[in-house]
Amino acid sequence: MAWATTDDSLQQFFAQAGNVVSAKVIMDRMTGKSRGFGFVEMASDAEAKEAVAKLNGQVLDGRNIVVNEARPQTDRNPSFDRNSRPDRGGRDDRRGR
Repeated sequence: MAWATTDDSLQQFFAQAGNVVSAKVIMDRMTGKSRGFGFVEMASDAEAKEAVAKLNGQVLDGRNIVVNEARPQTDRNPSFDRNSRPDRGGRDDRRGR
């Protein structure tokens, strides 16, 4: 998805396939910029299938987009989880350094 795509432009684009309940471009928390993907909720399963069939590969804001059904989020590898980093040293609390 183009970095310039907004929630509104995403919603308008998907309205071609039916009633859009919500459209959200996912933003990076640190930079505030688009992460290049988003989620759209359609009013019915039939409209969702129509959106995939009709809009996959089409151009939105100058870029071809991939439209598919969202998959359930999987558990992340704990070694990549920012909240559970292993101790990498650098400071030895026993010696006050």
